[in-house]
Amino acid sequence: MPSSSSSEGGSEIGDGDGDGDGGGRRGGEFEGPSSSRQRSSNGVWPAPFIEALASQVAIDAARTFGRLAAGRAITNVFAVCSTWRAVSRSDILWENLTRQIWARDRIQRQTWREEYEYRHRTAYSFRIRRAVYTTLDFEAPDDDNNGGLSCLCLALSDLHLACGFNDGSVRLFDLSSRRHISTFHPHHHDLLGHFSRAVSGIVLSEAKLVFASMDGDVHVAVIDDGAPRRVHLGNVVNDGTLVDFTGCTRWWVGLYAGVPGRAFHVWDSETEELVFMGGSLTDPDAVMGWHLLTELNESVGRVRISSQESAVACTGLKAMAFDLRDDWLGLGEEEFERGLIVDSFDVSNEVFLVVDSRGVASVRRVDSFEEVCRFNLRGRAQGRVLGCMNGGYAFVCAGGVIRAWDAEDGEYLYNVREGIGEAIALIADERHVAACSSDSRIHLWDFGAR
Repeated sequence: MPSSSSSEGGSEIGDGDGDGDGGGRRGGEFEGPSSSRQRSSNGVWPAPFIEALASQVAIDAARTFGRLAAGRAITNVFAVCSTWRAVSRSDILWENLTRQIWARDRIQRQTWREEYEYRHRTAYSFRIRRAVYTTLDFEAPDDDNNGGLSCLCLALSDLHLACGFNDGSVRLFDLSSRRHISTFHPHHHDLLGHFSRAVSGIVLSEAKLVFASMDGDVHVAVIDDGAPRRVHLGNVVNDGTLVDFTGCTRWWVGLYAGVPGRAFHVWDSETEELVFMGGSLTDPDAVMGWHLLTELNESVGRVRISSQESAVACTGLKAMAFDLRDDWLGLGEEEFERGLIVDSFDVSNEVFLVVDSRGVASVRRVDSFEEVCRFNLRGRAQGRVLGCMNGGYAFVCAGGVIRAWDAEDGEYLYNVREGIGEAIALIADERHVAACSSDSRIHLWDFGAR
């Protein structure tokens, strides 16, 4: 996808010789240093103090004006004098800023400064619609007699995209080459409905793939080590239908519908043991849950995990959150009189996105349900509406068009140029946006490509 601007937007954070703005919102809020400040004594403040000051200035700017504003703020600090500019060589400073502003705990480039600059450039590319678009190819099975192979859910890691299908299989794609590299098939047992083995959720890391099916089976596969193993045998009669499944490095969470009082199942991902079962969120949707085994026509609910290890879930009527680390303590819940569009619900870091039935979207904090911003969907078409978000942007697909908003202030940004037709799944992380459409095509936008 070609850029809407030929400018690199400040691809690197300056050492005081450039503005380093990166095209961030309200970049003009930060003025350059005055001459009196440049003449201040260089030897008064020790380097650790200056480093802490620079870090706090950048973090405060990110919290107040958005993450891209941190680049301009820290460049202004470096411009004060040569002593202050020398702090820009501290890898500890850039590690702290990368963790605090970009929520990255691992380094992928040679230095933390390079990691920070890469995250800054990629976030700016998201803002100006600069990405490389492609579709991913794979071969459908020859024995596909079930009315067509359909991708139902997606998962992203730094290395791979995983796609879960209605036949229970998961196909894995390498993001660097855009090639299909593996297909994982579940262990089969008696089916209680045509879609009982359909994939309902995927947890993906660099080395491991975890996926669950509507019948409640959970499988784990080592990405470079062949066939998956089943770690949990589902019981639809006792638990209901597993309508959504998610996880992180510490937990797996399943959302069920069909049996009262068993909405949530939580596993310890390290021991693979079930540690909690309960909740009534989906009790009003029990009948819909059973129908999913024979008809994939309406989403019952979604569940996601925040960066604070909280589970956040919604149905068409209600959203709620509970703490996974503190005896399942409830953090908040809210009923929506207008109803919610379940497929538009998503979580990123410490906030979540909900869209009501009238097309009003709201970004809220997980721990308090406080509203960060809201926006109206533009020209929302009839039919399925899907939403997702990353650390700074929200994406909603309706009528085959994906639109982007700033998730910090609700500003509308652009339409993604490529129309994809009716969408079935949509996902975003800090580099990619991926979607699958009703014609089984898998679409990928790479905002970090150079």
